[in-house]
Amino acid sequence: MIDRIRVRGARANNLKNIDVDLPRDALVVMTGLSGSGKSSLAFDTIFADGQRRYMESLSSYARQFLGQMEKPDVDSIEGLSPAISIDQKTTSKNPRSTVGTVTEIYDYLRLLYARIGIPHCPICGREIRQQSIDEMVDRVLSLEEGTRIQLLAPIIRGKKGQHTKELEKARRSGYVRVKIDDSLYDLSETITLDKNKKHTIEIVVDRLVVKEGIRSRLTDSLETVFSLTGSLAAVEIMGKETWLFSQKYACPEHNISIEELTPRMFSFNNPYGACENCTGLGVFQKVDPDLIVPNVDLSIAQGAIKAPGWNSLDENSIAMMYYQAVAESEHVSLDTPVKDLPDHAMKSFLYGTTKELFLHRIQENGRSTGYRAAFEGVIPNLERRAREGSEWAKAEISAYMSAVPCPVCHGKRLKKEVLGVTVGGLNIMELTDLSITESLQFFETLSLTEQEQKIAMQILKEIKERLGFLKNVGLEYLTLSRTAGTLSGGESQRIRLATQIGSYLMGVLYILDEPSIGLHQRDNDKLIATLKRLRDLGNTLIVVEHDDDTILAADYVVDIGPGAGVNGGNVVYSGDVAGLLACEDSITGQYLSGKKQIAVPEHRRVGNGNFLTVIGAAEHNLKNITVSIPLGTFTCVTGVSGSGKSSLVNEIIYKHLAAKLNRTRVRAGAFERMEGLEYLDKVINIDQSPIGRTPRSNPATYTGVFTDIRELFAKTNDAKTKGYTAGRFSFNIKGGRCEACQGDGILKIEMHFLPDVYVPCEVCKGKRYNRETLEVKYRGKSIYDVLEMTVDEGVVFFEQHPKIFRKLKMLQEVGLGYIKIGQPATTLSGGEAQRVKLSTELAKRPTGRTIYILDEPTTGLHTADVHRLIDVLQRLTDAGNTVLVIEHNLNVIKVADYLIDLGKEGGTAGGTLVVSGTPEEVAACADSYTGNYLKAYL
Repeated sequence: MIDRIRVRGARANNLKNIDVDLPRDALVVMTGLSGSGKSSLAFDTIFADGQRRYMESLSSYARQFLGQMEKPDVDSIEGLSPAISIDQKTTSKNPRSTVGTVTEIYDYLRLLYARIGIPHCPICGREIRQQSIDEMVDRVLSLEEGTRIQLLAPIIRGKKGQHTKELEKARRSGYVRVKIDDSLYDLSETITLDKNKKHTIEIVVDRLVVKEGIRSRLTDSLETVFSLTGSLAAVEIMGKETWLFSQKYACPEHNISIEELTPRMFSFNNPYGACENCTGLGVFQKVDPDLIVPNVDLSIAQGAIKAPGWNSLDENSIAMMYYQAVAESEHVSLDTPVKDLPDHAMKSFLYGTTKELFLHRIQENGRSTGYRAAFEGVIPNLERRAREGSEWAKAEISAYMSAVPCPVCHGKRLKKEVLGVTVGGLNIMELTDLSITESLQFFETLSLTEQEQKIAMQILKEIKERLGFLKNVGLEYLTLSRTAGTLSGGESQRIRLATQIGSYLMGVLYILDEPSIGLHQRDNDKLIATLKRLRDLGNTLIVVEHDDDTILAADYVVDIGPGAGVNGGNVVYSGDVAGLLACEDSITGQYLSGKKQIAVPEHRRVGNGNFLTVIGAAEHNLKNITVSIPLGTFTCVTGVSGSGKSSLVNEIIYKHLAAKLNRTRVRAGAFERMEGLEYLDKVINIDQSPIGRTPRSNPATYTGVFTDIRELFAKTNDAKTKGYTAGRFSFNIKGGRCEACQGDGILKIEMHFLPDVYVPCEVCKGKRYNRETLEVKYRGKSIYDVLEMTVDEGVVFFEQHPKIFRKLKMLQEVGLGYIKIGQPATTLSGGEAQRVKLSTELAKRPTGRTIYILDEPTTGLHTADVHRLIDVLQRLTDAGNTVLVIEHNLNVIKVADYLIDLGKEGGTAGGTLVVSGTPEEVAACADSYTGNYLKAYL
């Protein structure tokens, strides 16, 4: 049997025809600088071929539904197993997708509730049980001997009317007595009821004394009662209480019946269980008053109301006519700031008036005319236009909407009857709102009857196992009801990892892309133990990773490099960890062994004396905390996963600053107030999202250097002679581009049941421009030649042009010297895209009043790249700006000026401020997990 995966002649992307042997049934870590070719080897070569071969083993009928896999650029791969990739790009953004549905735990919960759930009346909370006549007889016979009872048939329950037909029918059927509203009547007398009052009518079917030998008569009488009522019987214990029995799942009191419990009733994605009002989403999109009136310091005459169709302040515009009419009606001035207007007046502006208003119009001759009209209000007007208008109108108005909980199910997604079904005292949505840790405790302490235990044994085993896997990968703070779209890349990857362990497959090749992203050092050991467990089942794991702990735990390491991009693509080292630490050529090995390291700064900045303070932060799990960020410093927010870092920084600080400083339409998370905004002029969020969605977008277009290069070409003598402007050198517009491929340089050939083939354009040979444009040269290079240069080459070539040189030099300084100036945005990694954005910010003239927010910027970065990133962030801070970073990487944390550590745990046990101060002060705090790990780095 082959015990190795042998790769020969791999050439995908920047790989330089490499050969590599990887052991099977081992934990293999691939590492190296960002952009060195790790992912090209792991995903684009090994995974792509493993998946393609498996697909080709299927029938041609099955393959037509799967699409075709392209053969990777490699000579041969031996020893491959079916491959499963667990990457970060597969998070579902569907609002119906939750942690529970992704992990399939919710499917088991639905089955559990359908089989052993106890229904309750949604009105009175009374337990509803389905009972057979035999069970009812046994319960009645359990009464003390000699107890006098009467059997009643409730034919009318709480209905208005005289009900003469029902009484007449009972009389003709031979019944003698009837109980109406707790009073006994003889059916032979004339009974007159008040038709405007609600009445309850119960026919007396039988009177009995509990003793031996009445079982058969009691059974017959109960059957008679059910023939009269359908499913309800009342047994009155004389002088005491009345018992109600139901043959259905129905509340005898409120006549609310539930059909037999089935798993689909507990699904919010199925019409049988979903709340009919919100179709199981739990929320509605409603126009948000805070987005319509973003600045309450303005008056309506100054444009406080910002909404499509209501922005015009011209006195003859329909908007202004309505505003003036409302102001007259409410006796207020349009020049009063919104914050000083009485509530009833603001309500009339936003939600309309009940009475008609008089609208004035000034004619050209200066005379005033008018007419009466009703006013529906700005918000109802927008909601109506969103319902009835064009797609364009809907898209425009949607920017002013926020999600509000459904008023019927209050965000619980299911029908009220379904929410009345409990196991262990909790309904299914209350259970999914618990964290993973709390859910595990709930199932450990759940007490069931012997019969329920037999029914639920297998289901509970599956649920507990899956919850245990989630806990083992450091996700114990998540709730099962959390929507999948709100998870980070690392979280969604670890959820899929937990799901894979639950499948107990063996002989599979798993390829993972940085599973440690977003994970605190405390939880790293759990993740590594999980990976080893997957390996010990008999699987091969290839993990692309930069994390020190994971590399040191590997059975085998492959270091790709030595540099990135064109300078990478070779195998620098492959073997065990000890050999990597001793390898002189490996940058990874040098950082791991401590020969190279990121130095702790000698002095830490104290800031400019001003603070940005958030008071009463209470979003998600934050416990009403107050946090101060010293401005003019490099500040890190730390804490275990789920401690509330993203809630504080992304949901509260960034969104509030974006709304106030950048005038963005976003609604910030829950907090009391924020102080210190006057010291800032803008907020910039630098994330790892792509700089462009199409190959037409590239670093040159994003940084703006392409405009400068085109203008330079337009100034050459060749261009002036031909009358070319800068537009001639754009591949996005007609004129200079090749029209055969419209400036793409490649053509897509659709192959129906084979994969689409991309071929270079025959006319321009992939150069994007027409012949005349390419004839224009600057220092012997055409515009195509310049786009093909690496940034390093461009820095030398454009040395004499300060504007171009400065922008390219910034790209080089953030460590992107290896990328091509015109490299398509779609081929850049997340870390590379982030550094392109950083270089653009560095190239701007600093105001010293900007706050930069970065969420885990070290994602996908090698330690050497982290070193470069830190230098860039320090330069931004040196210019007087504030840099606020969420981070787990201790190399970044140790060089920060100020730390804010949240915790102590994740989820409901988090959301408090553990400690804040310099890294030394945090390291001295015994309660801080971050501090404990930080000590070794200082």
